[in-house]
Order: sequence, then structure tokens, then C-alpha cells
Amino acid sequence: MGAEPAPRREVVTGAPAGRTRAAYPDPTAHDDPVVRKLMRRQMRIGLVACSLLALPLGLFPVVFRLLPDGDTGRGAVWLLLGVAPYPVLLATGAWYVRRAERNEGGVNGR
Repeated sequence: MGAEPAPRREVVTGAPAGRTRAAYPDPTAHDDPVVRKLMRRQMRIGLVACSLLALPLGLFPVVFRLLPDGDTGRGAVWLLLGVAPYPVLLATGAWYVRRAERNEGGVNGR
């Protein structure tokens, strides 16, 4: 049982498969008014999504303050922290993805 042989080196002589340099978008295309409009739309829906998340999640301290002390309040706190945010996060994320794809589809001509 001697030393293991060195791994064989592969030499790439052809052009890479898939995307070539010509397939990449033009870096100066950001000056296009259509792209600027898309960026404004995407920024707008991003801010709306953040607002939709910040409002209900930001009200949690107020809700916690209003809950009664004792076991009932403690159980409600865990329920609010462990269950309530996830449907809001899921719905907001799904809405954002749908809107973003619709915006990009309008630019790409789909």
C-alpha cells in the first residue's frame, strides 16, 4: 500500500458551456427608462411589504402590555410569539414575490 497517486489534472480547451460573455446584460442598460421604472416599482413594493410586516409585528409590545398577568397571559404571549407572526410573514412574502414577478414580466415582455 504505497502513497496514493496525485489526482489527474483536467485541461479546459473549449469555450465554457452555457452563458457566454455576450449573453450577459449590458452594464450600461441601467440608464434605460424602463429599467428605472422597474426599479421604482420594486422599491415601492419592497417598502409596502416592510410596512405590512412592521405594523402588526410592531404592535406586539402593546398587545403584550394589554394581556392579563398570570398563566393565561403567559400562554397568550407564547401563542402570539410562536404562531401569530408566521401566517403574516408567509402571506406578505407570497404577495411580494407575486408582485415582483409581475413587475419583471411586464418589462421582459412575458
